[in-house]
Order: sequence, then structure tokens, then C-alpha cells
Amino acid sequence: MNLTVSRRLGDAFFRFVHGNRLVYNTCWEDPRLDRRLLALGSDSRVVVITSAGDNALDYLLDDPTEVACVDLNFRQNALLELKRALFCRASFKELFTFFGQGGGPSCAATYARLRGHLPAYTAAYWDKNIAYFKGGRLSRSFYHHGASGAAAFLFTRLLGLLKPGLRRELPRLLAARDAEEQRRAFTAVEPIFWDRLSRWLVARPALMALLGVPRPQIALIRDSHPGGLEGFVREKVRRVFTETAMAENYFWRVYLTGRYAPECCPEYLKEQHFETIRERLGRLTTHTDSLSGFLAGHPGPYSHFVLLDHQDWLANHDPAALAEEWERIFAVAAPGARVLMRSAGLDVSFLPEAARRRLTFFPEVTEALHAADRVGTYGSQHLAVVA
Repeated sequence: MNLTVSRRLGDAFFRFVHGNRLVYNTCWEDPRLDRRLLALGSDSRVVVITSAGDNALDYLLDDPTEVACVDLNFRQNALLELKRALFCRASFKELFTFFGQGGGPSCAATYARLRGHLPAYTAAYWDKNIAYFKGGRLSRSFYHHGASGAAAFLFTRLLGLLKPGLRRELPRLLAARDAEEQRRAFTAVEPIFWDRLSRWLVARPALMALLGVPRPQIALIRDSHPGGLEGFVREKVRRVFTETAMAENYFWRVYLTGRYAPECCPEYLKEQHFETIRERLGRLTTHTDSLSGFLAGHPGPYSHFVLLDHQDWLANHDPAALAEEWERIFAVAAPGARVLMRSAGLDVSFLPEAARRRLTFFPEVTEALHAADRVGTYGSQHLAVVA
């Protein structure tokens, strides 16, 4: 197939997935690092890409004045609004059934009770999709629904079916009590996992699109990593499973098992934080819009911007939109505002030169913390202060 046609088809599939489905059912950025880098306080006004809303809820624990969650995909905001309703009008046990266990038989009745308190678009979405939380032995977990969840389900189930040894060894890896036991467990798993099938799956652009990785990011990884995409993934997986404690790595646990454990889950799902987050939810708002569109209509000023990794895609796909986004950010940024970004690449070359001139970066801080990232799939993270 012609390379240009192949790229166009890949981009079209990515746009189709992101325009027609819930993509992220959990955040894939480590909020423990976010909160250290952002240094939020009682006067903070934060703008964040919604994603699954997990990290925005965690930010409320630092007592900011405002957390504005912005996403082009209304389904991501509908997910966060469902979480808000559970905090405000349900018990901690019910919240954990939905988002800790990934669903259960009681979720339909809980939803029916909450439905009248949801925004109209949220209720319309979950009326069609509340079965994501059906739970039970014959039903998939919520965390195996949506685009990224479907990819995780396909990957784990296919490998589990074809590799019974992997199915036996993974629980040992997740249950490891110390670093040495964890390294031994991973040493047993790695050769079973990495064979021709898994290498073929990792190289599929369609699977990467379901996980939320667009073609430009794949190209960026291939160009910046000596081992290409496969080498990048192998290196990141090895680092995560040998250098970060599985006992607290809820990111990988939830996709491998379909659920969190009470002692291994996001902060918003810990019972000791339930009342605090419930009391502060009035400070959190959701907006279905582009970041530029939101900032044009909500002039701030804002002290913090959490941009995730969407600028990688904009830099390749629509550089004019990226330049406009930075103009909007600078127009509403408070003096000394902090900007947190991640990238598939290793540096900030994806940023417009005009934006780089107005930002001060702190690689000595971010590079050290990046090594402690429990997700481990990004090439780099960047903290900047607006000059």
C-alpha cells in the first residue's frame, strides 16, 4: 500500500476512534509527580485536559480554588460527571464498586438513583453505556471497555489464551513483596511475553490508536529511540516492572486485572479522601471544547496548565492550532504560571519557537522525577514557568 495512503488511513482511524468512543477510562499520567511539580495551593486556578478525570479529582486534595477540566470528547467529561455524582449522592462503597472494582450487579440500581442529578448529555451517554459496569464473571470490567480498555482486554486476553505460562506468572509479579521478588517474577515473565505475536501486536497502528497514541507520536518514538517502537516499549515495560513497586503501581494493575485493590488505587478512590473531595467538588467544572476555545471564553487568570501530551499530535497535525493554543495560554496565564506537559519524544522540540522563548524549563527537576514515574510510557515530561 502507498505510504501516504497508509498514513491517511491511520490518521482517519485515529480520528474515528477519538470522535466516536470513550477513549480513556483511567488517567495514564502519574498524579503523584504532577502534584509535586505543580505545587498547588489555596490560590491555584488549574486548567487540565479532562482525560478520565482521575487526576483532576486528586488535585482537589491540594485545596485549589478552581480546577477547570477541558476535553473535546464529551464522553470524557461524562465520565467525570458520573464520578462527581457518585461522590455527591452515593456512598464510598458505591463509588468503589463502580471505579475500584470496575462494576458489579448493584451498579444499574445505583445509576438509576443518580440519573436525575446528571447533566443531560451525561445521562444520555450513560443510558446507552451503563452496561460497562455490569460486572460479574461473564462481563468485562469497566476498565476493559472504551477504546483503551478494549485494547488492554484484547492484548491481555489474547496473550493469556495463547501463553498459559504468562497467566500463571503475572499474579506472582503483582503480588511481589519486595524489589528482589519482583525482579525474579519479571525475569520469568519477560521471555514468555516477548515473542513474535507480542512484537506484531505492539507494532499495529490500530492497537496504538485504541490506546490513544496517534501516528505522529509513533513516528516520534521511532525517530527518537534507537530501538524504534518495539525497543521503546520493551525498555519502558522492563523499567516499570523492575524499578517501580508493583504494590503501588495501580496504573498497570488495573489494565492487567480489570480492577484496583483498596491498597493500590488512585487517591480519589481511597476512603480517607472521600469526604474531602466531596466537599471540594464545587470547585471542579467540566467543559467540552478545545483548549483554545475554552480559554477564549474563560479569560482567567490561571496559575497552572496541565496539557498531558496532546501537543505532540498538534505539532504534526495542525501547527497553526498549536501556535494559537500557546497565544491563548499566554493571554490568560497569571505571572509565574506553571505548565506541565508530557511527550513521546525526549525534548521540547514539538513546541513552537515563539512559545519556547517565553517559557523557563527545569530539566534538573523533571528528569529526576521522570525516573520515578509509575506509568513509565512517556519519553519525557516538562515543567515550564511562564516568563
